[in-house]
Amino acid sequence: MEMESVLYGHPVVNEAAVVVRPNEYRGETPCTFISIKEGVLTVPPTVVEVIGWYRERMPHYMVPKTVVFKPELPKTSTGKIQKYVLREMARGVGSPRPSRV
Repeated sequence: MEMESVLYGHPVVNEAAVVVRPNEYRGETPCTFISIKEGVLTVPPTVVEVIGWYRERMPHYMVPKTVVFKPELPKTSTGKIQKYVLREMARGVGSPRPSRV
């Protein structure tokens, strides 16, 4: 939750969710899913910029290595983000390096 709170402070983030994904070396690592506000920027932020935002505001060991951009995050009928769907998506994300979808 702390990681999501930090990301919601970014001026172009509409929605954010952080879930864990399997990692061979560490067991699990955080994976961030972000949707960008429409009409705010003509050029969306890069993965490097998002990771830099985290590094300025959180301890280095908590910074996620994987960032996935989605137009919209999956939600329930009441509007809550479906993290179990995002966990399944995170398992399918390739390498632990930053990625952009």
